[in-house]
Amino acid sequence: MAQFFSIHPDNPQPRLIRQTSAIVRAGGVIVCPTDSCYALGGQLGDKNVMSRIRALRGVDEDHHFTLMCRDFTEISRYAKFDNTEYRLLKACTPGCYTFIFQATREVPRRLLHPKRNTIGVRIPDHAVVQALLAELNEPLLSSTLMLPGEELPLNDPLEIRARLEHRVELILDSGACGLEMSTVVDLTGDTPVLVRQGKGSLAPFGMPNG
Repeated sequence: MAQFFSIHPDNPQPRLIRQTSAIVRAGGVIVCPTDSCYALGGQLGDKNVMSRIRALRGVDEDHHFTLMCRDFTEISRYAKFDNTEYRLLKACTPGCYTFIFQATREVPRRLLHPKRNTIGVRIPDHAVVQALLAELNEPLLSSTLMLPGEELPLNDPLEIRARLEHRVELILDSGACGLEMSTVVDLTGDTPVLVRQGKGSLAPFGMPNG
């Protein structure tokens, strides 16, 4: 049975953040709010957590996981980018963007896209997940809370509880946080490539918003 924490979206209670961190470090799968929509999360590199999130999402091993990071320093440990890409990151983060980069050797091999050696990274603009990242002192492995066969992410914490309380260890309830996913941009080539248009504007990349 999952624990259910009602947590303030702007001023998260430190006690609940510490308890959440302990659950993540113990190998638990959590549901947490972000600046786009709710996400599934767990400890970086935990093979069992990855398998459980894939099963919840109904995706295969080609699925790109995302590392939610605190800042550029943390991103630079796991992703390779040049000065031009750094400026794009600077213009778009924190915010509703996920960027695909070539991964550094710090990324556990099981986390890499099996055919491309790439990883998704983002810096979310949400007080709850930022507080959790600070407490963990490392990125959070994450994936959008989208269940198989559904077109939109789950957004109502009570519905999330009803549907997942026997499949995750913790649900962080900070109210409805949105249905739009992050905008995903591939920065592994010479020019940015849109993978998925979401909440983040395409203007910084010189692309029209669809």
